[in-house]
Amino acid sequence: MSTTQTPPVLAAELAQAWADIQRYHPELPDLAAPESLIGESSSACGHELSFERLLHEAVHGIAAARGVRDTSRAGRYHNRRFLAIAEELGLDHPDEPHPSSGFSLVSLTPEAKRRYRPTIERLQRALKAHSAATAGDTARSFRGPAARHGSSGGGVRVKAVCDCGRNVRVVPSVLAQAPIVCGGCGKPFRIREGVAAAAG
Repeated sequence: MSTTQTPPVLAAELAQAWADIQRYHPELPDLAAPESLIGESSSACGHELSFERLLHEAVHGIAAARGVRDTSRAGRYHNRRFLAIAEELGLDHPDEPHPSSGFSLVSLTPEAKRRYRPTIERLQRALKAHSAATAGDTARSFRGPAARHGSSGGGVRVKAVCDCGRNVRVVPSVLAQAPIVCGGCGKPFRIREGVAAAAG
């Protein structure tokens, strides 16, 4: 399996899993760029990409749709408003919040595991295929100090813009895997040439 083909396949599976969540929670906004979750890590939201992590991100999506401020401390501390929405989506948390990340360390309830079993199994297969296809790349590619030290992002982020002027911060290697499409204008985000050269 080619590593250049895997990210779009994984992105499609992430988009399908997101749609499965939307079936139960219609107010959840569309996932504009599933590719942005691939290779990303965040100590506050969970290091490993999984269905549980995707459901965690969906909590943030619903909070945004409702205009609810669900985090503080630059997005690290997940408050009780986050926890309330997490419980609606089938996530549970120990009684006491974590001192630095609050209620971010959520886990699937047994009911949510049953509800999403086919989705979880499908996504796990796609993640395993992605890991197997990209395992050989890690020994030969340099991912920068962020990846070596386990900090979030896996590399230096630069600004990518679309035709309507919106922008996102992205690791260039993530954008190179597959286009990230703007939900506003439908055009792909691009890194300006001078910025891309500096980042490379």
